[in-house]
Amino acid sequence: MTLADRLDPLGRGWRGPVLAALVALIAALPGALALPTLDRDEARFAEASAQMLESGDFVSIRFQETPRFKKPVGIYWLQAASVKALSHVEDRAIWAYRVPSVLGAMLAAAACAWGAAAFLRPAFSLGAGAVLGATFMLSTEAAIAATDAALTGVVTLAMAALARIYLAARGGQLAGPWVRTLFWAGLSLSVLIKGPIGPLVVVVTMLALCLWDRSARWLATLGWGWGLVLLAVVVGPWAMAITVATDGAFWGAAVGGDLAPKLAGGQEGHGAPPGYYALLSPLMLYPACMLLPAALVCGWQARAEPAVRFALCWLIPTWIVFELVPTKLVHYTLPLLGAAAWLMARALAQPLGRISRLTGAALLAIVSLLLAAAAPVVMGRLGDWGAAPWATIAAALYLAAGAAGAAMLLRGNSIRALLVSGALGVAAHAILLGAVAPALTPLWLSDRAARALARAGASPREGVAAGPVTVAGYAEPSLVFALGATTQLGDGADAAEAIAEGRPAIVEGRQESAFQSDLVEDGARARQVGEVRGLDYSNNQHNILRIYRPPPQAANTAGP
Repeated sequence: MTLADRLDPLGRGWRGPVLAALVALIAALPGALALPTLDRDEARFAEASAQMLESGDFVSIRFQETPRFKKPVGIYWLQAASVKALSHVEDRAIWAYRVPSVLGAMLAAAACAWGAAAFLRPAFSLGAGAVLGATFMLSTEAAIAATDAALTGVVTLAMAALARIYLAARGGQLAGPWVRTLFWAGLSLSVLIKGPIGPLVVVVTMLALCLWDRSARWLATLGWGWGLVLLAVVVGPWAMAITVATDGAFWGAAVGGDLAPKLAGGQEGHGAPPGYYALLSPLMLYPACMLLPAALVCGWQARAEPAVRFALCWLIPTWIVFELVPTKLVHYTLPLLGAAAWLMARALAQPLGRISRLTGAALLAIVSLLLAAAAPVVMGRLGDWGAAPWATIAAALYLAAGAAGAAMLLRGNSIRALLVSGALGVAAHAILLGAVAPALTPLWLSDRAARALARAGASPREGVAAGPVTVAGYAEPSLVFALGATTQLGDGADAAEAIAEGRPAIVEGRQESAFQSDLVEDGARARQVGEVRGLDYSNNQHNILRIYRPPPQAANTAGP
């Protein structure tokens, strides 16, 4: 009995999707629970969701008083619901805002396994879902309170359902009404989470299939009438409400201020030439990158198979679109990785060729070495070796994943190589995000400043000091999330005014002289109660944040 035969029972029926989702959960959970709040997107998403709960306004999206007219409301609703169910908005517990991302990764892995079960034996369909759930890119995004893991979940669900409908039209398993319902539900939710990305993937795949097949008759089975009604029901109410609430400004800013600049050039310094995603694909798909060469070969040799054809049309055309768009971020291609996982799993159904094994082993070894070296490089850059014990363990696991997986792959044990390197790679990733990164204290300026403020008894959120806090010279969203929406961002003069009014202030080193000068002019005195030093990784600047509060008598006599 082969290893695939022994794994088949685990992948049959509901077990395959459930076990694939469990792999995604194991890969994502340590980072989601342990990482402090990240700058800048995560903090902005989380703070906007918190403000929805605090204000009761679930239509408009705001970061402090600034409208966030970039993405639709779906992720904010999901985060707000998660916090309402699992935590309290006053706690600012970032893990609660990350739950939708973790669930999105689990949905992506489960949907990938379910879709693959229509054309692969149970062991390999389970493998497809587990490969996606364990990938370095998805498990990292699943630990961040942003849109991309949730988007990947619903898009993968829609594409898995679409694949089943396509295969059914070619004599495959019957795709009943519930499959079409899952397709339209996934597509509708993708629009509510990130606007046009989900429809882009779906439409480009449909067009590619129709051109390749020279036939579009299968599209008639999608249930367009009630499906478009479902899409309107899911998206329409909020779309109308935000149009009325902003007098149409949301759409102008979302399209003209966010989408169009990304299409025209490298927005916010995130430009890169074509080939960027292809170059990074071994890292994105690690540790399954060992199967990338075999997947490419399989895609070409088995392109006549309807399922392989669908995977190619899902992966390649939209990947080319992303490569051509000037603005590039590594997570943009996440909704396409399910197709890559399908091709990898399909490649396992036959012996891997010698060149595929050699190049796959080399890819695995190179990426493992790079990941093993990452933590020591960062620690050396920060001058903080407190994470060295955990980093050593993570590096050893990455090296073991590379060595063991490459050795087994070269001997022809491709399934065993995937299992071993996958388990070791997931364990290394869990330690990297769950233990190494949180221990790199210079990176977490905002979290440390908020805790220092609380330890000094000067935190308005604790109810022990007048608020709001004024922050001079440091405007990272993570600190706003930690201190609350009313946090005032300003300069040294604003910080001095806060002290004069009996409120605490946080002053970045470059604003210190202005702060002290204005204190003298205001006839006020401040007592330093804390100091944190570190690296603001968003702009690569070293910062010193000094925490001040008025002397006790000034705080006691200050008005509200």
